[in-house]
Amino acid sequence: MSLFKARDWWSTVVGNKEEFDQGCLCVANVDNSSNGQDKIIVGSYMGFLRIYNPHPAKPGDPVQAEELLLETQLREPILQVEVGKFVSGTELLHLAVLHCKKLCVYAVSGTLGNTEHGNQYQLKLMYEHNLQRTACNMTYGPFGGIKGRDLICIQSMDGMLMLFEQESYSFGRFLPGFLLPGPLTYSSRTDSFITISSCRQVESYKYQVLAFATDASRQETEQQKLGSGKRLAVDWVLNIGEQALDICVVSFNQTVSSVFVLGERNFFCLKDNGQIRFMKKLDSSPSCFLPYSSVSEGTINTLIGNHNSMLHIYQDVTLKWATQLPHIPVAVRVGNFQDLNGVIVALSDSGCLQCSYLGTDPSLFQAPKVEARVINYEEYDAEMNKLQKIIKEGTKTKVLSLLCFHLFSFSQKAVDSEVKAEKIPSVTVKITLESRLTPLKTKLSVCVQPPLALTHDKFILELGKGKSKTVVLAAFLKGNCPPADLEGSALASYSTPTGIPRVAQCKFRFPLKLVCFSAQPSKTATQKLTIDTNKPSVSLLTLFPDFADEIDDDQPNALGFQLLAGSKITLLASKTSQRYRIQCDQFEDIWLIAKELVLRLEQYFRKKNHKDFACTFSDPIPLQEYFEIIDRHFELRLNAGKYEQLLSERAVQFRAIERRLLARFKDKTPAPLQHLDTLLEGTYRQVIALADAAEENQANMFQAFTRLKSATQLVILLISLWQKLSADQVAILEATFLPLTQDTQELGWEEIVDAAVSHLLKTCLSKSSKDHALTLANQFSIPRDTNRLKKHITLLYDRLAKGGHMSLDTDTDSQQLTMLPGGCTTILESDLEERPVSQDSTMMFTNHRHLSQQ
Repeated sequence: MSLFKARDWWSTVVGNKEEFDQGCLCVANVDNSSNGQDKIIVGSYMGFLRIYNPHPAKPGDPVQAEELLLETQLREPILQVEVGKFVSGTELLHLAVLHCKKLCVYAVSGTLGNTEHGNQYQLKLMYEHNLQRTACNMTYGPFGGIKGRDLICIQSMDGMLMLFEQESYSFGRFLPGFLLPGPLTYSSRTDSFITISSCRQVESYKYQVLAFATDASRQETEQQKLGSGKRLAVDWVLNIGEQALDICVVSFNQTVSSVFVLGERNFFCLKDNGQIRFMKKLDSSPSCFLPYSSVSEGTINTLIGNHNSMLHIYQDVTLKWATQLPHIPVAVRVGNFQDLNGVIVALSDSGCLQCSYLGTDPSLFQAPKVEARVINYEEYDAEMNKLQKIIKEGTKTKVLSLLCFHLFSFSQKAVDSEVKAEKIPSVTVKITLESRLTPLKTKLSVCVQPPLALTHDKFILELGKGKSKTVVLAAFLKGNCPPADLEGSALASYSTPTGIPRVAQCKFRFPLKLVCFSAQPSKTATQKLTIDTNKPSVSLLTLFPDFADEIDDDQPNALGFQLLAGSKITLLASKTSQRYRIQCDQFEDIWLIAKELVLRLEQYFRKKNHKDFACTFSDPIPLQEYFEIIDRHFELRLNAGKYEQLLSERAVQFRAIERRLLARFKDKTPAPLQHLDTLLEGTYRQVIALADAAEENQANMFQAFTRLKSATQLVILLISLWQKLSADQVAILEATFLPLTQDTQELGWEEIVDAAVSHLLKTCLSKSSKDHALTLANQFSIPRDTNRLKKHITLLYDRLAKGGHMSLDTDTDSQQLTMLPGGCTTILESDLEERPVSQDSTMMFTNHRHLSQQ
């Protein structure tokens, strides 16, 4: 064991349970900063790319947030990262990232920040090459002696060298006698590629041999067709008798360079012509190495890490230093940071990243003496409360509060409302903003869920110190369907005098009378739900005092609600039992009344100080009615795709007819039109008809999606009452079934919910440990039908009925997840389950129309 440990200058742990290898680390001035300081680029097999700029105030300080310049997740695993002059027309450094099937070149740039948040860094894709073959590794350099830029060579898993002249693909050649890929590097002095074959031989191939062997026709394309490429003739071969871990070329000066090869038991130094210059037998199994020029003329220093967590420094074959590392390195680099040259950067396979230097200060730790003293907890509690009060007062910069609602009397039909009713109610919302700071310019945005709309939704306010302003707006039902939610939110954004952005938020709920009015109760209905309680029934006059004037004296326990854009709902309270029944002809219309009933019951018994009140639901969950609503929405999505395809075909036909007519009109010799004008007019009418039909289908799809959200929230409510779920578990269900605020053709509700439900079934609701392995698809796409989604929802219902517990807590012994971006593959069910086939204020505001129907 070494007497000296590596002196820790800066260290961190990259990611969480990610894997790394020798190609995942690079040290270079990737953002082309004027000070020339290097940055650390780390890519992982999980697809995360991170760039660090370590600058501790003193060695060993903890990592600061601003030291992580950039963190992004790419869609594929990262095999290797390199920095070079990869973009034509410029000599700036760019970042090349190699994936299994893709090569991407990025530009890293920074923007100066004016707050304590620091500078902002962006990753811009310059170009990319899609690879037809699976990549293994890559190298770069000025191939062919080119000046001012670097070209890239990629070695595939089947032994093909693919060469890229920056934005374009050049050619590909197969390595002779190939079995398995090995390390690859480029020697600029001899203009050749050097690799280690599976025959345990070091082989060199001239770039000119590759270039001149190209066919004159050059049929290779950007996709590198599978049959392209000619086999190569080797320049020189050296048998080293063991497999190699890495290979590197280091130049002494302009005329001499050496090839270093790290084997399993030895490391070799070769001349340009393949002759052995020297070799060194290693005492332990190596894991990585890095040769670099020594300060002594004619010698090379080599850093060699091994599996004993040691780092050895050799000058040629002489061991000069040995130091202990806290981990086994898989990649080692040398960089310059904060005018500190020669910092050793080491990365382990689990993500331990350390910047260290060599020194002789022994790390001597002496345990401090324990002072026995009596702790006064009351004094500490008082001090903590005082400090928390100071912090709270310091951070309380502005209060955003909702003052009141006022339900207007029934007025004439609201402007731009699509509801087919004579009178449309509206609600006045007053929002007061108060500032305790210097004058602030505040932007206020008010949001409601469509089909609800606002007369004004955006305001710009000038707030003085210690003064308040009130904004007034009105809300009404705009769309011709019941809303899925009666909640809204107000969001105020502003900047402090120091330029730091801040946000204050307030939520509110509209009264039920905004979307419905009293009606005569109905005795018959197709959909009925019964909610049980553990307390005696409460009179509907007490629960719904805003509808008390319309309750019939003959039926005090029955109350009817007529939705402005929906059906009639009847609420019945049992006289003898502790039950409430809600009935309606439309399943999704029950949601608003059911939610309002539960909220008002909880509020009533909370005022009575009955903390043990609970609502339950014991009937089967009406999944069949829910599935019919899903099928209706999915059918409209399919129709939207068909209309889009037909419109595209008719538009192509229309343009083709126009071109022919234009050619006839330009012809000097008149010719008959041959009914082209009639065909043009007919095609035009078809385009208009299809556009109208597509627009109508889009409006129907918006209404269907709103009804689907209402039905989904009703099902979640019933499941929560049935299984007595906690608030966290209800939040998991809402995140699973309500992931989108609006529906689009590219990313729809069905495929997102299917992936989310599949994830629950494979993790917290799995039946056995074999279901824990999560395999995700590359991308989401619209399914062919809803059978699989309905199968998974039914399976979720069954597992909840059998005592399944939903939780986001991960247990490493029982849940081992592999998270990748994209969708979710089919669940592997057990054999028992079938497999799935303004007051005192001057304000400026802008009148905006609310969210249009998507």
